[in-house]
Amino acid sequence: MFPEERRAQVARIIDETGRVTVSELARRFGVTEDLMRRDLKQLAEEGRCQKVYGGATRVENVRERPMSARIDQHAGEKLAIARKALPLVGPGQTVYLDMSSTCVQLARLIASSGVGCTVVTPMVDVLVALAGAPGVTTLCCGGTMRADLSGLTGSIALDVVGRFRFDAAFMGAYGMDAETGEVSTFDADDGALKAAAMARASQAYLLCESAKFSAFGTYRFASLADFDALICDAETGTGVDRVRSLGVDVL
Repeated sequence: MFPEERRAQVARIIDETGRVTVSELARRFGVTEDLMRRDLKQLAEEGRCQKVYGGATRVENVRERPMSARIDQHAGEKLAIARKALPLVGPGQTVYLDMSSTCVQLARLIASSGVGCTVVTPMVDVLVALAGAPGVTTLCCGGTMRADLSGLTGSIALDVVGRFRFDAAFMGAYGMDAETGEVSTFDADDGALKAAAMARASQAYLLCESAKFSAFGTYRFASLADFDALICDAETGTGVDRVRSLGVDVL
């Protein structure tokens, strides 16, 4: 096999799986690890992958980062996750709903369920979904408006969130690495607010569709071990099995 053909196949594998290791690729193609490192280095220089320790990851599409581009993606999977999360919201509880398109689905279910609770959120779409919902007290944590996130971040948001104690926090993420357990987003301010909310919650749940198991952000705000459970659209599969092997419940 010519080097160009091998690198083309490696690039395709990275696009399909999201993450590769040098050792796995070297065994697969029957070459040395040094040669495979050189292949990945060239692919990274061409913008076809992102080098990480021990391997490489897929280069994420920048256009998919804004919330407006993600709000309607995988709508069926997100609704399935929200339906699993709804029973975890109890009457009289104070819960945190993150800046997450799946949390928007959960907010809509809370609004129609009649469960009496208090919801704290930095996300505009969640506030809209809960507007006028009977029995629901909705609080905006305030902060600096971020159109790309459809929500608020910054020092004011951090200060307000730090004053609450949440019975449960429902968190979103841009990506989750089932191999390392890292849970990530693309924005540091968003990540800091997520971490602050989780620190004030008795229970923390990660709402994450299986499509994100091979998506990688640039800012790690938590590890899987920080969550009481992963709420996912899939109940089996390589990624789900790997999460369970880390000792994390999957709902």
